[in-house]
Amino acid sequence: MQIYLPIAELPVSILTILAMGVAVGFLSGMFGIGGGFLMTPLLIFLGIPPAVAVGTQTTQVVASSVTGALAHFARKSIDFKMGGVLLLGGIAGSVSGIYIFKLLASVGQIDLAISVIYVLFLSVIGAMMMVESVQAIRAARGGGSAPKRKHHSWIHGLPFKVRFRRSKLYISVIPPILVGYFVGTLSAIMGVGGGFIMIPAMIYLLRMPTNVVIGTSFFQIVFVAALTGVMHSLENQAVDIVLGFLLVIGSVIGAQYGVRAAEKMPAEQLRALLAAILLLIGMRLGYDLVSTPPDLYSVIEAEPHS
Repeated sequence: MQIYLPIAELPVSILTILAMGVAVGFLSGMFGIGGGFLMTPLLIFLGIPPAVAVGTQTTQVVASSVTGALAHFARKSIDFKMGGVLLLGGIAGSVSGIYIFKLLASVGQIDLAISVIYVLFLSVIGAMMMVESVQAIRAARGGGSAPKRKHHSWIHGLPFKVRFRRSKLYISVIPPILVGYFVGTLSAIMGVGGGFIMIPAMIYLLRMPTNVVIGTSFFQIVFVAALTGVMHSLENQAVDIVLGFLLVIGSVIGAQYGVRAAEKMPAEQLRALLAAILLLIGMRLGYDLVSTPPDLYSVIEAEPHS
């Protein structure tokens, strides 16, 4: 059964969209991520215009993040003070990202920009995760310990320090604001929640305890993704509600099974699997950028001269 997507201007199979939502929801539940950086490339592969894929994907990010935030709120694993500081930067970043998106769209380069950014980020992050996962797996098999993370002592020399009691930190608010700004900008341009960047930054850069990292990330992403979705709809008219609704239904179903699957796999193997998925999607997008398209020319209807 097919349905016509009004904003994307494309007929698609309802079952195909639901299956994509279930698949990404499954991976989101398995890896503890929003899944936006997986869904947006898949929508592009399906033929959805990149601008519409980015704008619409924010609805799925909001839904998955609300679910995750509520679960972590019940466990009391959210640092609301740190989340608020990250949110300040995230709001400023999302507003900046929306206008960068609009500028690129006005000059006809938004599709290329989205694809290039995805290729770079997925390839770099996937490679880094794969190297770390392989080292951790080898260390576990050899009876040793995984390589220790280096401390970033320069952060402690920055001004405007604030005490974050839930995270047991006393650091400057400058790094969290900058992290939030960077992730908010990417959220607007790439259609992602930014958890795949936010979480490593909170662990390795801000040195937050892992037990509050995911919940705090979800808390910040809920508001940033919601703002991004509203602005994409108002400024760029790039949110297809029908497509977003189908993605949310599928992802909610898939996430339940992904959480169960994650309980049966070691953390090192999960990270290695996620890294492999990122690298494969990055390579596919990179191939699409350099390969010859099936139709070299297109015919458009010219506007009549007055």
